[in-house]
Amino acid sequence: MTKLRVAIYCLVGGLVLTVLALGTGHFWWSWLSGIALAAAFVPVALFGPRRILSQFGVVVPVLLIVTIFCTWTEGLIFVPAIQQHMFRDLVGGLVVYVIVAAVLAALAGLLKLPREGEARPALRSAPMMVLMIAACGVAYLIYYYVFGGITFYFFTRAYYPEATQETLRLGLWFPTIQFGRGVLTTLAVLPVIRVLRVSRAQAAIAVGALIWVAGGLSPLLVPNAFMGSTQRFIHIIEIFTQNASLGVTAALLLRRGPGLKRAESPAVSL
Repeated sequence: MTKLRVAIYCLVGGLVLTVLALGTGHFWWSWLSGIALAAAFVPVALFGPRRILSQFGVVVPVLLIVTIFCTWTEGLIFVPAIQQHMFRDLVGGLVVYVIVAAVLAALAGLLKLPREGEARPALRSAPMMVLMIAACGVAYLIYYYVFGGITFYFFTRAYYPEATQETLRLGLWFPTIQFGRGVLTTLAVLPVIRVLRVSRAQAAIAVGALIWVAGGLSPLLVPNAFMGSTQRFIHIIEIFTQNASLGVTAALLLRRGPGLKRAESPAVSL
């Protein structure tokens, strides 16, 4: 029965993104993109907050920061063509994904997906959390340069002939921007890490998959005017190496082992 409800959650939740197909005609790709995105939030629906409003509060930061803002800022650097309507696209994307978050949260509650349980994550102390979030920013910077550099050198140089000049023009601002994206992404998934009532290792896998799907796989499944199929596929793999690595790192650094402890406060009943 749970599998059927999860399937409904993914199929119905994914339908929301088909609104993006109204101007492109890519209905099936948009639905597949939405299904993938909803599937990435299944661990949150099952092992996250039990209240619809709390589910929304966990889902919406990931969509607005990882799916929209971080990918938008990256596009501004390497795809100058999007600058023509950059604020219109940003606002439109924010509105659509707020609706997506609301639908996913409502579906989790209506389908009664959250499971019962008395365990909650064991997080680090507040001062250590600040240090670990900064460490995640550094880790993402390393992943970005290592995996992004490999991808650019072997696969995508022909697609971005001015990329080297752009990064040189930005100077120290470029690594600063990437460090900031790592910190923002970590903050976006911090609510997920805090509420997932699963082991530390399971949380690391779930968060890694979530950041990859939300920030790469789902948006790039839909054909667009700026990238061909091969280019999108390459970036999906590239973003997997960067984002999934960050998600695993964030969950492991921000949660203490063994990862679960008995609930001692009402926070677990969110």
